[in-house]
Amino acid sequence: MKTPRRRMRLAVFKALFQHEFRRDEDLEQILEEILDETYDKKAKEDARRYIRGIKENLPMIDNLISRYLEKWSLNRLSAVDRNVLRLATYELLFEKDIPIEATIDEAIEIAKRYGTENSGKFVNGILDRIAKEHAPKEKFEL
Repeated sequence: MKTPRRRMRLAVFKALFQHEFRRDEDLEQILEEILDETYDKKAKEDARRYIRGIKENLPMIDNLISRYLEKWSLNRLSAVDRNVLRLATYELLFEKDIPIEATIDEAIEIAKRYGTENSGKFVNGILDRIAKEHAPKEKFEL
């Protein structure tokens, strides 16, 4: 059973992933294609906020992720891993009411489902370090 928040995260991930192959199209428009009538109003609003936040902060998010890629570059990551990391990094830094563990657990699940055999462990390692060093202090109290 997928929770509304899990479905919302998946919609955001899918929009980010598709944007990799549809660069000339607007990311927000791609999201709208994914958000059909099965998404409730709150899930749609949350997904739109996530996409806007990721777009506005993408250079900072990518720079932060890149700092933790040892002997690797963001461009060399699979599209799945790169976009799971973008989604989760945004959530860790900007979504104050989401516990760190929930963000990381969901990111691992998406990575395992859509990525490679090693994606879950890889995403976990990067996000754990980002959370410990950059997540707002209040998130550690959730």
